[in-house]
Parts: sequence; C-alpha cells; structure tokens
Amino acid sequence: MGSLGTTFTLVNRCDYTVWPGILSNAGSSGLDTTGFQLQPGATRSFQAQPGWSGRFWGRTGCSFDPATGQGSCATGDCGSNQMECNGGGATPPATLAEFTIGSGAAQDFYDVSLVDGYNLPMLIETAGGSGGCGSTGCVTDLNPGRTVAGYVPPSMYSEIFKNACPKSYSYAYDDATSTFTCSGADYTITFCPSHTSQKSSRDSSPPAMAAGTTSGLPPPATATNPADGSSSQAQYNNLPPWLPNFVAGGSLGMNPNDLISATTLILSSISILLQL
Repeated sequence: MGSLGTTFTLVNRCDYTVWPGILSNAGSSGLDTTGFQLQPGATRSFQAQPGWSGRFWGRTGCSFDPATGQGSCATGDCGSNQMECNGGGATPPATLAEFTIGSGAAQDFYDVSLVDGYNLPMLIETAGGSGGCGSTGCVTDLNPGRTVAGYVPPSMYSEIFKNACPKSYSYAYDDATSTFTCSGADYTITFCPSHTSQKSSRDSSPPAMAAGTTSGLPPPATATNPADGSSSQAQYNNLPPWLPNFVAGGSLGMNPNDLISATTLILSSISILLQL
C-alpha cells in the first residue's frame, strides 16, 4: 500500500475482451471509473483510499454504439446501458471480487464470491502486506454465464461450486474458508488466470429452448440407478450435453459414479424448481 492508499491492478489474460465493472459501497469514495474496456493482455490500475469497500467484476460479450455510447453486455451487465456502470451492480450470474480496505491499523478483508453466480475465472493475489495475505479465486471453467450459485446457506448448486472452487465464497455466511485478510497490501485481480479459452463467453447466445419447456433447460430426466445392473460407464457416456463441463468429467476429473450422483442431484433440484 502506497501513500495514496491501496493499488488495485486488473489484468485480462482471457483471449477475449473483458469490460470490468466497479461498484463502490455507500460511504466509499469512487475510483477513477465505474466501467471500462480491457483488451486481452491489458492491465489497468486504480488507487483506493483507506476505508474503501466495493467490488469488481468482468462483463463479457459487450457491444456499445460508437456514436451514442449505449449498449449492453451478455454477462455481468450493470443495467446502465453504457460502458460506465454509474453505481449499478452486476446482473447475476457474475463472479465478484469483493474488498473492504482497512483504515489505520485495521486489516483488509477480501474474497471472490460466487453467491451471485459465475461468468468467468478470476484470481485475487496480494503484493506486499502482512498477515495471511493468501490468494483466492475460482480458476475452474464452470461454463461461464450459464450457472448460478446458492443465495442461502448451502444449496445443492453451491455445494457443487464449493467443490470446484473451495476458496471462493459460494453461499451466504461462507466466511470460514472463503474470506481472507491482509494488512497494507496491494491487490491484483486477474481474469482467466490460467489462460483458459472461454468459448462460451464468446458465444453470448442463450441456451436453446428445449421443446415443451419455458426455462431453456431440457425436461427433467430420470437418472439410472447403478444398482439395477446397468453400466456406470454407459451412464457416464450418456450424460446430457447441457450439463456444465466440470460435472460432465471436465476439469475435476470426476469418476463415473460421482458424475452420476452429481447429475442426479442437479436433475432432482431442477425438477423441484420446475414444479414451483
């Protein structure tokens, strides 16, 4: 932390443009901007005064009219109809980097939150400072813009997110494993820290509507019980293609039986939601 306060540096390692949004909490002085364009490989830094609190996130699939400046984003849109968010927050689903910067001897608190869902990988790292000062984030590809975490104490969805990104804040009051502290540090927030290619961020079209539904999801399927003698590998091969790829044997490397359990869990919850 310099004499002017805490430095936040935003880095875009995605292979596509990200439009970061910034929301300062009530009572905090604003930063230099509330929204801007960040090309692949680009960085931008901001100074925050002691006591600042707020959040950063990345918007994707944005389009703004060169003449009027008006437009919107496929994910993380802040509803301002402009590149600047002007006090607007992210529309879920959106991966959030949340900070409360200490004043004087008070320590900083920070986390990467999936409580409002997930739209792209994000990592927070510290420079300098003292105390725990651990890095945190969610670098796993969770099919950006197509999944939503739980808003209340652990739901079936938030449990899956927690398994995929154990350091991330995935449900309300998930502080014990997901809120980090540091004193006197500067922070780097990196989008796509592992250089993951995010095809689904470039493809901003919503999932195709399944016949006979209004939710955009296929009708609930009946999960096969391994106890009936059917092949678990065959069930693995037949998993529906609309599932997030971390459930369908992606980055977590789940075995077929675990995949079947996770699939059954998701299908059951979807069935319940469609009946409400």
